[in-house]
Amino acid sequence: MKPDLLTVRHKDGFRQTFSGRDAWTLRRLIGAGQTGVTTIDHPAPRWSHYVFRLRKAGLVITTDYEAHTGDYPGTHGRYRLQTPLRIEMEKAA
Repeated sequence: MKPDLLTVRHKDGFRQTFSGRDAWTLRRLIGAGQTGVTTIDHPAPRWSHYVFRLRKAGLVITTDYEAHTGDYPGTHGRYRLQTPLRIEMEKAA
């Protein structure tokens, strides 16, 4: 099975292509806009690692911490993509 692919274009025309979980994560960040995404809204393993890899690729992603209650109270991160991007091509496996 081929991995998902996502090609995006920056304001300056620079293009980047992401695959697999990095593409999956970036799609959700783009779709969420300034609302951002949390692991509570979009459960997936290793969110912080995927965000780390996207940041390493040069994307600016902020993290705000929010409190939550319930059986396991604590905090969770809300990730927001700050780099303006336009999706140029998507290919799902």
